Amino acid sequence: MKACPTIDPAAPLQFVINAASGSSAADSKRELIEGVLQAAGRRGELHFCQPADLPQVAQQATATALASGTAVIGVGGDGTMNTVAQFAHAAGCAMGVVPQGTFNYFARTHGIPADPAEAVQQLLGCAPQPVQVAAINQRVFLVNASMGLYPELLEDREAYKARFGRSRWVAFWAACVTLLRAQRQLRLHIEQGDSARDVRTLMLFVGNNRLQLQHIGVHPQESAAENPPAEQPATAPLLTPSAGRITAVMLRPIGTLAMLRLMLHGALGTLGEAPSVEHFEFEHLVVRPTLTPGRRGVKVAYDGEVARSTFACWTSRCSC
Repeated sequence: MKACPTIDPAAPLQFVINAASGSSAADSKRELIEGVLQAAGRRGELHFCQPADLPQVAQQATATALASGTAVIGVGGDGTMNTVAQFAHAAGCAMGVVPQGTFNYFARTHGIPADPAEAVQQLLGCAPQPVQVAAINQRVFLVNASMGLYPELLEDREAYKARFGRSRWVAFWAACVTLLRAQRQLRLHIEQGDSARDVRTLMLFVGNNRLQLQHIGVHPQESAAENPPAEQPATAPLLTPSAGRITAVMLRPIGTLAMLRLMLHGALGTLGEAPSVEHFEFEHLVVRPTLTPGRRGVKVAYDGEVARSTFACWTSRCSC
């Protein structure tokens, strides 16, 4: 990888902020960020946008940051971070994070505070460090990507939240409904190194975040030279299961009773022990789904954002 870029403290940091939550929240974020910058004697440009405009704004902010020798900062949840990361990684621009989501696995892995004022203060004193990201084809993801059951679960969760409101109980109920209904099986041709196999599965989930994998009970093999705590300080690199490797989790087709047992394993954080679950590590994986006539592809979720794909080349990369 290229050396991490240096940051010019005189250049204004480029903040990309998802303003979907409303004008009052946007005003609050503006006051908070500008207050921290002013107190530190630093400059910043704040770019508020609606979700539909987020890719264009992130691309423009990244180009500005790269040209002026500074960093682009994503402010929001996993979807916002994923969008900003696409352009920052492709351009070789340094990227910072101010988490505003629910789980914030990427931020927590780096020890970035959940409080936005503290997160901005920490950014002002940090130098760029390399972290491991992963990608499907050319699309980067920070925490996880998946096809099959998990994208369906995400879409159902958003539909239930739109109807009943945002709460953990609504999300839990939506997950139960998704898991217990009849599921469509995926037929995948998987190539890893010199080996290839055909599998039937309900889900292929790929994790690039040790903390999330540990929370669901999948414990990747740690490299001998690295044994870090679960949550890293902000200046430390992201350490995944083994350097340069990411973890795949596959769920074999199962019936309703076995699915209930699987849900219990998930609730107890022992998913990796379930007999219907297979997990393995890799650096590069080629996945070709078998499509029925009329299907344009399978749904793929990247850090919570759902799209479609007919071919998937999964790999690990490094970025700053």
